[in-house]
Amino acid sequence: MRQLVLLVCVFALSFFAVESVSAQAGLIPSWEDRSKRFGFYPISNEVSFFANVDDSGDNRGHTLQLVLINSFKILTSFTFEFTADYNYDMTPGLDNDHYVELSLVKQVTPFVAVNYQRVTSTFEPEPINQMGVRFVF
Repeated sequence: MRQLVLLVCVFALSFFAVESVSAQAGLIPSWEDRSKRFGFYPISNEVSFFANVDDSGDNRGHTLQLVLINSFKILTSFTFEFTADYNYDMTPGLDNDHYVELSLVKQVTPFVAVNYQRVTSTFEPEPINQMGVRFVF
């Protein structure tokens, strides 16, 4: 829940702190301040709805999936990724379950980035922090 509040705050900030806005595909505008030190640049923001069926054809409920990937600049550029699956009547014994991943990515070279992720889900008793290297190709 805290991650969702953080995400909403990031988007709200992008709409209230706008000095210059440029139109792009999608509903979320990109913006950059006049000094070009601060900015927000949407990359991909998607909401999907799924009907789940297992291999034997049995109904496994429904899934709401959010994939939000946006770049922002605070003196230097970062990418913020939010991925969430909210499942309803999918996992036996649970009415609802979820998997949420928040990532902060900093490109180091054109082919290498460092990545921090925080994962929370109903499958793990407590959140997991992941730090790693991402290869871009």
